[in-house]
Amino acid sequence: MIGWLNHIAIAVPDLASAAAKYHDLLGAKVSAPQALPEHGVTVVFVDTGNSKVELLEPLGDGSPIAKFLEANPDGGMHHICFEVPDIHAAARRLVSEGARVLGDGLPKTGAHGRPVLFLHPKDFTGTLIELEEVAPEKA
Repeated sequence: MIGWLNHIAIAVPDLASAAAKYHDLLGAKVSAPQALPEHGVTVVFVDTGNSKVELLEPLGDGSPIAKFLEANPDGGMHHICFEVPDIHAAARRLVSEGARVLGDGLPKTGAHGRPVLFLHPKDFTGTLIELEEVAPEKA
C-alpha cells in the first residue's frame, strides 16, 4: 500500500536557525518557509535528492508542535511521511484493520498541496505516520 518515503519531519524550536544549519553546514538546498495555519506549523523542506527532511516550527501556542517541543525542548523527530496513490482507499483499509486516523478522519491539504492524513503513533510502534496522496505513477 505505501509507496516512497516522502519526508522525515523534525520539530525545531527555531526554524531559521535549523534551516541555516542544514544549508550552511550540510550544503543542502532549503526551501523558503511556508506557513500552514490548518496544521499549526511553519515548515521548510530540505532537499536530500532522494527524499526530503521537513523542519517544523510551531505556528501559535495551540500548535501540536508547541506541545511536542514542551516535552522535547531541543526538538526531535516528529513523524515520517509515506506516499500513497489513493488516500481514501488507504484510510478505509487501515481503519478496517484497526488503525486510527487522527483528527476527524478526513484528509487535509498538506504542504505540497496534496491530501494528507495522520495515523495514531500507538498503532505504529510509537511513530506518528503521515500519508500523502500522490499520482499513482509515482507512488
